[in-house]
Amino acid sequence: MAGRGRLRVLLGAAPGVGKTYAMLEEGRRLAGEGSDVVIAVVETHGRAATLRMTDGLEEVPRREITHRGVTLTEMDLDAVIARHPGVALVDELAHTNAPGSANEKRWQDVRQLLDAGISVISTVNIQHIESLNDVVHQITGAPQRETVPDEVLRTADQVEVIDLAPQALRDRLAGGLVYPAERVDAALSNYFRLGNLTALRELALLWLADEVDQALTSYRAEHGIDSRWEARERVVVTLTGGPEGETLLRRGARIAARSAGGQLLAVHVTSNDGLRGGDPGALSEQRTLVEKLGGTFHQVVGDDVPTALVEFARSVNATQLVLGVSRRSRLAAVFAGPGIGATVIRESGDIDVHIVTHSAAGGRFALPRLGGALSMKRRLAGFAVAFLGGPLLTWLLFVTRTDESITSDVLSYQLLVVVVALVGGIWPALWAALLSGITLDFFFVEPLFTVHVHEPQHLLALSLYVVIAILVSVVVDRAARQTRAARRAAAESELLQTVAGSVLRGAGAVEALVERTREAFRLAGVRLVAGTTSSGGTSGDETILAASGEPLRGGRFTAVPVGERAVLELHGHDLRASERRLLSAIVAQMDAALQQQDLAEVASGLAPLKASDRVRSALLSALSHDLRRPLAAATAAVGGLRNGTYSEGDRNELLQTADESLGMLAALVTDLLDVSRLQAGALAVSLLTIDPADVILPALEELGAGPASVDIHLEPDVELRADPVLLQRVVVNLLANALRHSPEGRKVRVATSSFGAVAEIRIIDHGPGIPAERRDDVFVPFQRLGDTDNSTGLGLGLALSKGFVEGMGGTLTPEDTPGGGLTMVVSLPVADEEGSA
Repeated sequence: MAGRGRLRVLLGAAPGVGKTYAMLEEGRRLAGEGSDVVIAVVETHGRAATLRMTDGLEEVPRREITHRGVTLTEMDLDAVIARHPGVALVDELAHTNAPGSANEKRWQDVRQLLDAGISVISTVNIQHIESLNDVVHQITGAPQRETVPDEVLRTADQVEVIDLAPQALRDRLAGGLVYPAERVDAALSNYFRLGNLTALRELALLWLADEVDQALTSYRAEHGIDSRWEARERVVVTLTGGPEGETLLRRGARIAARSAGGQLLAVHVTSNDGLRGGDPGALSEQRTLVEKLGGTFHQVVGDDVPTALVEFARSVNATQLVLGVSRRSRLAAVFAGPGIGATVIRESGDIDVHIVTHSAAGGRFALPRLGGALSMKRRLAGFAVAFLGGPLLTWLLFVTRTDESITSDVLSYQLLVVVVALVGGIWPALWAALLSGITLDFFFVEPLFTVHVHEPQHLLALSLYVVIAILVSVVVDRAARQTRAARRAAAESELLQTVAGSVLRGAGAVEALVERTREAFRLAGVRLVAGTTSSGGTSGDETILAASGEPLRGGRFTAVPVGERAVLELHGHDLRASERRLLSAIVAQMDAALQQQDLAEVASGLAPLKASDRVRSALLSALSHDLRRPLAAATAAVGGLRNGTYSEGDRNELLQTADESLGMLAALVTDLLDVSRLQAGALAVSLLTIDPADVILPALEELGAGPASVDIHLEPDVELRADPVLLQRVVVNLLANALRHSPEGRKVRVATSSFGAVAEIRIIDHGPGIPAERRDDVFVPFQRLGDTDNSTGLGLGLALSKGFVEGMGGTLTPEDTPGGGLTMVVSLPVADEEGSA
């Protein structure tokens, strides 16, 4: 059986950049080299140049599917597999197949082709990538319902960006090379704005750069490569929270800026030694400065600061490490050792280390802090002081001893025990106390050179000496333990503060917590998986909610439940008890973040009720105005007929006024009752799949407008989701306004277009227009902007029209008409396949 096929994806920033053309061009090249290439499915969108590229390539006939009386064509998956070419060209990877197809999505068809040993070349736009869907929506304002999971693209053998400068794409669009002429204006003024295209292009390039970086990291992890690869400069700046932080950050930013694409990372290690002695306020300011300089802030917890720094630098594949000159004095350096900088230089390997001087370097004269850090290294140091200092002190005291020197001898040994306790804690101090007690008795208490006490008071003195030594050791050891615990608690609190700050500054709560968990405990990878998972493995159908780092290949992991909805997988070393206490606090925040997501989903489900209430409010507001006017006119006319004597002409005029007013009132009430459909006090919107022509043409008939006053340009095959009665009222009102304000001899233009998931109805006039600063006022109920003509039409008002459109899930937006005038744009979602079912 043939092996799995290879997938090559051509990624574009927007439609029209030439993905399909490039795919066909590559297919022709491969066919010319002797490869077996077929077209499985290609969407030319009526572009002549693209259609010409299909010449000479074999195309597998499409499969016809009839759905709801409409015949649709899709890729014939079975026929392509049966044909079994070497390479299949499959356009539009994110496409949703017609109901009745073997798979719901085209990317699922592609997976089957790959499993069958067929290589595939496909295309996709950046807006269809699942993880970027919301970002593209924010940039363009156009939601995308067809998406491809990131996993599909990440597993592709090759992803290539088909790049085109934004202005060049707009020129192609304006030249009719992308869309038909009737769609060009709408596309240029909406999705294809220059700013939109620039942002999408940058997004595509950044996504590909990130994928390349992740692929490099995975390769290094799989092959056990720890050495530095200088694919691009990554500068890690070490922050202590001291005053030198700003200097180090700006120096690191300059180093990163010297290389194109350089990356700046700042790291703060919270631990038990001198590095985390800075001002929290200064650290917060430095974190803000990092973000202004375009870098990222990270925080890790580590007992050994140099090791933690080097491990972090290696984990991000850093090329440069920037540290400040130690702020300790020379005397402190003599007592406490070479310091962090020297240790980092020794352990950094092939990472370049920059030691940057600053104004706070060595500025203090202070004794070293001999805190009781109860590590094995400190305990061994305490035993060493006891073994070396004891004999040396004994020799010195024995040489200088006199009959009256016993008191100074006892105090000297007492000092030795205290020093040993300060260096190594309780166990070395107890050993030093017992050893020095025996030494005192043997060398300085009569009878000499025997472990025998002749005088009772000497025995009491020796006993008190040992007790005092033990008490001092216990006190010093307990103080060291409490100091260590306090520093650990401060480190954990600082870590949680950083996590909370990441969330408050806009980072995704769950993603930020997962990322900080991996960094804080220096794990290989952390994943948050929906459901329940055993500690020995994962289920095949797991749903990953968030992930950071790379899980260990085939290794076990620690599973920590997060409420009842998810499990946190920790890939790497086992956590200590103190670390698990911190982890429990982070897990509690994850559970709260997941609950917040659930509440957000529930809140989004209330959006339709909110839209219905908005329409209902607009409806009631309109009734209070529009019903009063014709009713008042009819009442005045009937009252005049009853109470006065008028000529035949006046009577006819009054009767005509009453008749018109009552007719308007009856038509208005009838229309409003037809669209109300009140249910429990809320207006329900009945969304159907409709052709815009079915609404626009009746609206023209209602207004009595014909070809002499209205120019119609309807794009074929446009269907949208809307309430037909509500939409007709909106079109009638907008057309009436446009006709009223258009100058004589200039037609109102009605055009429809669709792009992606949005369809538009554009009503264009060439009247006086509306100043930009007053456009919001037109949607205030019954604002006429100085128009006092109350004799033409009642309508429902632009406020009600806007409410109706928003209730149907769309928008109503005023724009300038090129050459002068106003264009009202009704944007509504297009009918997808499911919606049309």
